[in-house]
Amino acid sequence: MFKLSLKTLFVLLFWQAAQAQVVPDCVDAIPICSNTPINGGTNGFGSDDFYGAASSGCLEQTTTGAIESNSAWYRFRTAEAGQLGFNIGHNGNEDWDFALYRASDCNDLGEPVRCNFFDNSENTSFIGVGEDPTGDEDSVHYEDWLQVEAGEDYYLFINNFSNVNSGFSIQFTGNIWVDYPNTALDCSIVSNLLGPPIAVCEGDTVQLDATTSGAINYEWYSDGGTGYQLIAGVNSATYNVQNTGQYRVVVTTSTESIVSDVQVGFNQVPITGVLADETFCHEVDMTFDLNSKNSEALGGMDPDDFVVSYHGSQADADAGVHPLEKQYVLAGGSETIYVRTTSLANPDCYDASQNFVLNAIETPVLSVEGQVVFCEAAGSMEIGEIQANPNYTYQWSTGEQTPSIMVAEAGDYTLTVTHQSHGVTCQASRTVSVEISNMPRISSVDIDDMSVNNTVTINTESNGMYEFSLDGVDFQTSNVFEGVPPGVHTVSMRDPYGCGMVEEDIVVVGYLAIFSPNGDVMNETWQVEGLSTLNSPIVTIYDRYGKLIKQMNEFDAGWDGSFQGKPLPSTDYWFKLSYVDDDGNRTYAKYLQSHFSLRR
Repeated sequence: MFKLSLKTLFVLLFWQAAQAQVVPDCVDAIPICSNTPINGGTNGFGSDDFYGAASSGCLEQTTTGAIESNSAWYRFRTAEAGQLGFNIGHNGNEDWDFALYRASDCNDLGEPVRCNFFDNSENTSFIGVGEDPTGDEDSVHYEDWLQVEAGEDYYLFINNFSNVNSGFSIQFTGNIWVDYPNTALDCSIVSNLLGPPIAVCEGDTVQLDATTSGAINYEWYSDGGTGYQLIAGVNSATYNVQNTGQYRVVVTTSTESIVSDVQVGFNQVPITGVLADETFCHEVDMTFDLNSKNSEALGGMDPDDFVVSYHGSQADADAGVHPLEKQYVLAGGSETIYVRTTSLANPDCYDASQNFVLNAIETPVLSVEGQVVFCEAAGSMEIGEIQANPNYTYQWSTGEQTPSIMVAEAGDYTLTVTHQSHGVTCQASRTVSVEISNMPRISSVDIDDMSVNNTVTINTESNGMYEFSLDGVDFQTSNVFEGVPPGVHTVSMRDPYGCGMVEEDIVVVGYLAIFSPNGDVMNETWQVEGLSTLNSPIVTIYDRYGKLIKQMNEFDAGWDGSFQGKPLPSTDYWFKLSYVDDDGNRTYAKYLQSHFSLRR
């Protein structure tokens, strides 16, 4: 009987010790229902749980020739429905992969519902499902949240490419833990007497309870890395743990000895450093890099062990929800930012006792335009800020210290506006270029005619920018109009700043600059083309002395170069063109080059 008990005890001791460590085979997957402390790492993969398959979801064969190389298996069961995720925290120098299977049988895993096989060239410290706890929204090592229903079984396979690794921890996340903090996962699957691995914070009380009906004796052991050692003087059913390590209880009954192991990990509770308030000049859409405050918050703590988040309220910081974007868009004025530092190994270990103030001093926003134009007829105009801010001071390059000034001359005028608050000076400057626009004046109109489609050019001696129109059609910046048909037209010239507009009526007709009535049938007569487009046109021809030589209308065949039947000498002659306008008045056409030459 004694030998049998020893043999039973030895087998139990071996099996429970193996169960307490990382297990490499799916069939022995460790049941969990809460976060786990950092384990001792993986070494090898036991039997091939994928039976020689070349892939499983995103997973591929490793250097071992199998999908597994240094593997660990866990299993859990959901007790509630909701959004579920997890973080697998590890050393940033190591390369870990995972696959999550919705299955209840290792022999029928199927394809993984979540899977990640990226190499860790970025030296990140987390892989998982949901959101990277460091705030890296673009991490390729995270898969989408999982929506679960109550009663679903999952197997979690975690694998390491390295031959040597320092282990990992598992932290469950998601809204399911907010809605059901104590019942999200089903702990009934954990048959171990001492329960699943325990991850707590420094200062927490952990009581291991091995109460067993019919127990005669309890012996407690601890392993801090040198093997299990008997804890002297402890023989009760419970034991209060104060240090990280592996713990074992041996329960003796009248019929058997029960051995149970459990891992307990205490994680450091961070102490957030005091953060200085920030005062600076604020501009519209300005952002503040909250990452710049991380070193103050962490103090001397290792940034690889703790993460800093920033929140808009104390309640959010305490709950660890609604973190602010690290590139925080400032609202202006004073804002209190609440700081939370959290252990990456155990998110339940945090400190949210500190905050700091962002004093965003408004930088003046100037509304004055950089270029203004006023009409010469106005004589002067007001420039500057029409609605003054009593908290600002104003300084012009002219020496004036008012928000706005009156100017009567063209030139550059610079306004500097200053806002001082909390010992910070915020300034904005604007140089206003003032131009004076002259009243538009048409000095002449060039008409290139003698064609069906003529060209009209409006000339001006006024300085400035002007717009031009023909017959009231769309105004243009060019003073040249092409394709103008014969007839009476209205040319317009206006100032684009509303300083005025002038109009002139012109007549577009055609005539020969030289004609030669010498009997060769070429240019035998002189006439004005396009008279038919005018109302009652009359053309009068004069010699150099003003003597009337010929009068014609649109029905005349032209002038043959004679007066009273006698040929006139070769010389220059002048003409005038009149017509009846829309008001019934006889009007003389302007801007015609009203002379021509007779040659024999």
